[in-house]
Amino acid sequence: MENNKTEVTEFLLLGFQVSRGLRVSLFGLFLLVYCGTICGNLLIITLVSTSKILHTPMYFFISQLSISDILLSTDIVPNLLHILLNNGATITFIRCMTQFYTFSTLELFECLLLAVMSYDRYVAISNPLRYSSIITSTYCVILILICWWLGFSATLIYTITIAKLNFCGPNVIDHLYCDPIPILELSCSDAFMVQLEIYVLGGPIASIPAIIIVVSYTYIVSAILRIPSSTGRQKAFSTCSSHLIVVSIFYITLFSVYIFPTKGRSLTMGKILSLLYTVFTPLVNPIIYSLRNKDIKKAIEETLHKRVTW
Repeated sequence: MENNKTEVTEFLLLGFQVSRGLRVSLFGLFLLVYCGTICGNLLIITLVSTSKILHTPMYFFISQLSISDILLSTDIVPNLLHILLNNGATITFIRCMTQFYTFSTLELFECLLLAVMSYDRYVAISNPLRYSSIITSTYCVILILICWWLGFSATLIYTITIAKLNFCGPNVIDHLYCDPIPILELSCSDAFMVQLEIYVLGGPIASIPAIIIVVSYTYIVSAILRIPSSTGRQKAFSTCSSHLIVVSIFYITLFSVYIFPTKGRSLTMGKILSLLYTVFTPLVNPIIYSLRNKDIKKAIEETLHKRVTW
């Protein structure tokens, strides 16, 4: 048998092994969250595309975050709904690897994007007079293309490595989607190379954005404290507060699953924590940016006014 031959052709995702009534309730909840995620993020993308007051680098980055959130939610939720209805469902090996690759790509892209957005806020607050000359439209597009390229290329390497492992059985994944940890536990091959690639390649790519965010906000806080008036300090902080909340939610939920100790944690708790950043965070992000942003509120009012006048 060749080393890279895969005997298992499909996996069984168990999802939540609970009563039918609870599964139906969860189905309704996740369907509602998914619809809200799609509608909320599409609203952000539409407003940024059509409203002139939102044609700025910050809102361009927010629209990219919305695109990522739609793709992430679509990668996870529809299959999760299918699992809930059927009390578990099979997924082919290729579909499982595709879901894992898409999920990993989007998570890495969001790490990089949040770092870019923190740098954007740093320039806006620390050097406002030169902001428009530093953060140009071309520069924004280049940064976004780099983020997407790194996301797609870095995750492709270890996705291919995982796909080449032997899976001889069992094929039951006690999770909600094809996550790397339970997949590696099912492999009957030595997963050392995959783990090495994740730490050597994925580790720096994921940690460098976190460092950029910390450094950027260190300088941002320092710049805000130097502003003499309290009104000026409050206005400066309000320009980055939404982004700071989104960053905090993203990294806290991500670290709770992959970084913090998992010893003693139940499988159900692990599934719930995974839901926070794959299902609920894409819903929360547009809400945060909408409720705490006067420009977006104004753009919504202008759009509604145009509809009424028509």
